[in-house]
Amino acid sequence: MLTSVVHVCLAGLSTGMFIWLVASGLTLIFGVLGVLNFAHGSFYMLGAYFCYTLLRVMGNNFWLGLLLGPLCVCVVGYLIERYFLRYVYHLALPYQLLLTFAFVLIFDDLVKIVWGPGSIGSPSVAGLAGSVPILGRNFPVYNIFIMVVGPLVALGMWAMLERTWWGRIIRASSSDREMASAIGVKVPALFTAVFVFGTWLGAVGGGLAAPYVGLLTPGMGESIIIDAFVVVVIGGLGSLKGAFLGALIIGLLSSFGTRYIPTFDMFLTFILMAAVLLWKPEGFFGEAK
Repeated sequence: MLTSVVHVCLAGLSTGMFIWLVASGLTLIFGVLGVLNFAHGSFYMLGAYFCYTLLRVMGNNFWLGLLLGPLCVCVVGYLIERYFLRYVYHLALPYQLLLTFAFVLIFDDLVKIVWGPGSIGSPSVAGLAGSVPILGRNFPVYNIFIMVVGPLVALGMWAMLERTWWGRIIRASSSDREMASAIGVKVPALFTAVFVFGTWLGAVGGGLAAPYVGLLTPGMGESIIIDAFVVVVIGGLGSLKGAFLGALIIGLLSSFGTRYIPTFDMFLTFILMAAVLLWKPEGFFGEAK
């Protein structure tokens, strides 16, 4: 019994860290730009496909693919922010969601055109393949790797936002754009940089997920973006620590639900979100309006 519970917890933690890697970029973009970017799941999908393609071109070097693939997606993110999103910052959230959802449909069709409508087998990672025994039962090494990467990303983002000059400028601009502009901050360029960085986080999440999900499929971003949105909502819109905690909770809830009550697994996440919104509408670490 103990072995089963420990392994379910480990599986939940690794799932939560995958969700966190995507939700971190989504939270950062909303916290600074005020945009709920539904197309963020498409960046995750494109990151997985670009990493896969570059891996095949460059002699099955996963790390090189993971380095260059998200950079390609950053170009896409730059074009979207510079020529589309910049003009809807002042509009209500439904208009932003409609625009970004349109990009979801566009990118899904582009993936089908370029890579085909079928699924593609994802690669394995040399050095991280196989499993290790934990309490007498094998657990994938790659999942352990993700459980280490997730907190490191969280720590790095905290250090960047709280301990660097650029982080102070980002926080100041998100709090008062007019005042930041008045003291010489180029707010539009800063917002573009933040959006591209958030895009990079989503694409890295997709690249890291490629060996984990088993198959790459068009539309794979839709499922992860739903989980990411739930995480952002229950954690508090714009709160990175809330998103991290929310991802851990959703990952564990999904893992325990799949293992012990699979019939209701798909409902547990939404039941939790409804309960949090009734108890604390602004989320765990969100600010009450």
